[in-house]
Amino acid sequence: MADTAAPGPTRALILANPASGSHSPELVGQVRDLCATYLERAEVHQTSGPGDATVAVRRALERTDDAPDLIVAIGGDGTVREAVQGLVPADHGASLAVIPGGTGNSGYKMLWGERPWSEALKAILTDHGIGGSARLRRLDLARLAETRNYVYLGACSGVIADALITAKQVPLSGRERYVRAFADTADGYEPYPGRVTVDGRIVHEGPTVLANVGGGPYRGGRYHVLPDSLLDDGLLDVCVIGGDVTAAQVPELTLNAAHMAHPATVYARGRRITVERTDGRRLPLEHDGEYQHGIGAAATFEVLPGALPVWAPATP
Repeated sequence: MADTAAPGPTRALILANPASGSHSPELVGQVRDLCATYLERAEVHQTSGPGDATVAVRRALERTDDAPDLIVAIGGDGTVREAVQGLVPADHGASLAVIPGGTGNSGYKMLWGERPWSEALKAILTDHGIGGSARLRRLDLARLAETRNYVYLGACSGVIADALITAKQVPLSGRERYVRAFADTADGYEPYPGRVTVDGRIVHEGPTVLANVGGGPYRGGRYHVLPDSLLDDGLLDVCVIGGDVTAAQVPELTLNAAHMAHPATVYARGRRITVERTDGRRLPLEHDGEYQHGIGAAATFEVLPGALPVWAPATP
C-alpha cells in the first residue's frame, strides 16, 4: 500500500450500526470519547437500516462549513461497505477508519491484524504522518458492474455466500457465529456449475464450490482464502475451489491456506474478473458480508486502483 502525504484528521463522523454482529453502546461511547479527546468535533450517527450509512456519509461530506475529514465505521464488513459507497465518489478529502464491531471483521483484520481497536484509533488520531505508527494509505477497490457498487473487502460465490444466510439463524456472536454458519452450510453442500474468466481468459469451468474475488486476504475474520493478495497492486485476485474439494473441507483447508496446494484450486490475478453460473440460475454471491439477492447468473468485477483513502499501520 502506498503512503499518502496528508494532515491528520480534525472532524469525525462516527457510524454505529446497532444491527451489527457485536455492536454495543459501550463500544460506541468509547470510540466517541477517544475521538472527542483529540479532534475538534466528533459526531455519532446511529444507522437505521440498509443504505443509511451511505446516505449519512454523503450528506455529511456535502456540508460546506464543518464536513468531516474522517469517517469512522463501527460495525462489520457490511457497515464498512456502506461507508465506502458514500466516501469514494465524493472525493472531498475525507478518509476512512475501521473499528471492528461485526461478525467476521475481516476488513479490520486485513488492515490492523489482531491489534486492539483502541491502539489503532489512537495511532490514527495522534501518531500519524512521517515517522508515526499510522499512515494514510490508498487501497484498490473493485466495482461490481451489475450494481455499480464498490467492493472493499472482496466478493465470494458459492458456499461462503450461502453461509451468510445460515448465519442469521445461528445464536452466537462475533467470529464464532460465522464459523458455525460456515460449517453448517458446508455439510452436504452441492457445487454449482460455474465458469471464471480473468481478463478474457477462462481459468476455470466446471463444478464450483466457491470463487472469491478481492481484495482482502481473509473472509469471516479467519479464513485465509486469498493469501497472496496485495491491497495496492492494481489487480484483483481470484481463488476458485472446484468440485474435487467438498465444501465441508473448505473451512479447515482455508484456515491456514492449505487449499492453495490442492489441485482443485485455481488462483489468478487480473483487472476484470467474471464469475458465472453456467446453468442460467441465480449465482449465490456476497460481497463485504452482504448477500447479493439481486444478482443474476453472472457477476463482473473491475479494479479501481488506489480508490480508497484509509488509515492503516505505517508498517505491516
